[in-house]
Amino acid sequence: MELAMPQSAVKQDAYYWRLIATALSFSVFGIGGVILLLVVFPLQSLLPGDALQRRRRARLTVSRLFMFFIKFMRAMGVLTFQFDGAERLGRPGQLIIANHPSLLDVVFLIAHLRDTGCVVKESLWRNPSMRGPVQACGYISNNGSAEMLDDAAQTLRDGQTLIIFPEGTRTTPGLPPTFHRGAAAIALRGAQVITPVYISVNPTTLTKAEPWYRIPARRMHYQLRVGADLQPAQYLAGHSAPIASRHLNQQLHQQYTQELAV
Repeated sequence: MELAMPQSAVKQDAYYWRLIATALSFSVFGIGGVILLLVVFPLQSLLPGDALQRRRRARLTVSRLFMFFIKFMRAMGVLTFQFDGAERLGRPGQLIIANHPSLLDVVFLIAHLRDTGCVVKESLWRNPSMRGPVQACGYISNNGSAEMLDDAAQTLRDGQTLIIFPEGTRTTPGLPPTFHRGAAAIALRGAQVITPVYISVNPTTLTKAEPWYRIPARRMHYQLRVGADLQPAQYLAGHSAPIASRHLNQQLHQQYTQELAV
């Protein structure tokens, strides 16, 4: 009778394959971003249409490529994922708020949305792989300025969907997310509805200051869950904007601490 291969040996074999597959995946991502910048978006700009149509084409292109990327990583055995409630995202004036445990969080969200804005960190405008997409898609730089808050709120008032990570950076593993009040302020200025998305990654990987090649002992699993909507009007009723913003931020922090502890 044949003996089963020891579990440690299976993990060891998978580890080296996943390391190679991860390197290939990020190479594909980087090269794809440069091709978008130098070839795809310049060609799209030659097509007929106004600035709004060009932005929608760019967002659709990025969404489809991000979906290809995560499915490519899944096919290569790097990760698995489950997204519960994605069909509830993408409504006009909807502010999508998410925690930020991993580098790929924004990729998963944009992959499931065909036309959405996003508040992203300022350094991406200098990243060769991401500069093209963030510019062509009209994403907003998270530079902490009052202009950023106004631009984000106006995006929602214009009927767009907007994604924001209130932590401003990736979560420290083992600690609950800490939200800045900018997201709450944006929500109360312009959102028709606020929708939380709870993201967990097991085992933790691609966290802040963690290089891509430090992969976990087993394949990572992404779980994304869309929570119940919050109505901005209920926080503004009878309260000044600063107080309403503080109350909303506190509730978001409590909700995420509870939901992610499950």
